[in-house]
Amino acid sequence: MTIAELRKQFLTGTYTPTEAVADMLTRIHDRDGDIGAFLEVYEDVREAAAEATKRYQEEGDATPALLGVPIAIKNNILIKGKKATAASKMLENYTATYDATIITKLKAAGAIFIGATNMDEFAMGGSTENSALKTTKNPHDTTRIPGGSSGGSAAAVAGEMVPAAIGTDTGGSVRQPASYCGLVGYKPTYGAVSRFGLIAMGSSLDQAGPLTHTVADAELLHSVMAGTDENDSTTIAADTYEEVLTKDTYTFGVPRAFLETGVESEVMDAFFKHCADLEAAGHTIKDIELPLFEKGLAAYYIVMPAEVSSNLARFDGIRYGLSKAGESLLDVYEQSRAEGLGVEVKRRILLGTYVLSSGYYDAYYGKAEAVRELMRAELAAVFTGVDMVLLPTAPTPAFTFGAQTDPLSMYKQDIFTVPVNLTGVPAISLPMGTVERDGKPLPVGVQYIAPHGGDARLFDAGKKTYDSTL
Repeated sequence: MTIAELRKQFLTGTYTPTEAVADMLTRIHDRDGDIGAFLEVYEDVREAAAEATKRYQEEGDATPALLGVPIAIKNNILIKGKKATAASKMLENYTATYDATIITKLKAAGAIFIGATNMDEFAMGGSTENSALKTTKNPHDTTRIPGGSSGGSAAAVAGEMVPAAIGTDTGGSVRQPASYCGLVGYKPTYGAVSRFGLIAMGSSLDQAGPLTHTVADAELLHSVMAGTDENDSTTIAADTYEEVLTKDTYTFGVPRAFLETGVESEVMDAFFKHCADLEAAGHTIKDIELPLFEKGLAAYYIVMPAEVSSNLARFDGIRYGLSKAGESLLDVYEQSRAEGLGVEVKRRILLGTYVLSSGYYDAYYGKAEAVRELMRAELAAVFTGVDMVLLPTAPTPAFTFGAQTDPLSMYKQDIFTVPVNLTGVPAISLPMGTVERDGKPLPVGVQYIAPHGGDARLFDAGKKTYDSTL
């Protein structure tokens, strides 16, 4: 069921949170052995469900919007008293001492956290193959990856074990697994949602967002999590950006030259069918140019590792996380990081440290930030002529485990998603059909991108073009 369907039945009393949680725990028991979406299922969920059921009986319509709704949480988001591992050996035994702001808000809305989902270690990856703790598989084809880094959250929803989950998106880590798993995935305007209590990867890029079956559910979860936070100075007020209006029909800009960067032909066919469907529904498709978006991938893989290098410096065997004894301080650092961090995390720390080092800062990091500013200006100019930009979410459907062993090949899967994080605009991934691989239909996604503060426009467009078809 969707959140909306659950809420309706909870209010009428035809189904209760106690029954919903029991059913979902049964599904997790029956299905997750094959899928591996969860790192932990919380022991207190039945108690929370019983309390929610009692509140519905006593309060009825006055209950908060998510009361009794079970959702899964990516394991880099802090929940007080629960393990927050970021799927790393470095934090394997870390227990959070406080709630992330979004957790506080979800709790206030009555949500039940059913468990912690797997992810790429420290959110570094696009397949969840980089988890140090377990393997997560795509429910549509268990020989294939679910996407990443929020792969566990996507697999939990696509596997129908929970109605919704929360992930984080630094370069596409909500939208890309949504595409691979046939879900709605939302990345908000940067600053719309507090980062306080998220284990940081790229501080100027990270945002938390929902993975759901419908746009309406994604909108509800986002509305609960969004808002300013005194603990995060990067959060924005509702009037930070000029109002972005919703419309009866929209003009979508398609950067056709950008689509020539390695998109598989069947994904391209599905994309242009979606364009035709939009036109049939009364919307307008317009060709646009975004030449700097093609540079986004190169800029991202300088900016992001630089921020990774800074954020992960604390995990040194002394201040935080795993600590291994050594004969000297340097030996403690080396042994702790050698055992506590995976290959991809080390790769990004090394790359980030290099681009920030003396003699290379201006040549690499400084230029990447300059490109980032130019990309923002280019996108702002495009939005004077179109309402949204339209792109595939990923250039391929989900690939098989081990198929992308070359890091550069893996990074290219992010080509359509990372410009969104670099520029800070909001984007939503919607299912746009399937393509067949090895006799199985695999989902592919389409991405709508709106101007800064255009979150309401994306939800409106998504409900018109996707929810209305369900």
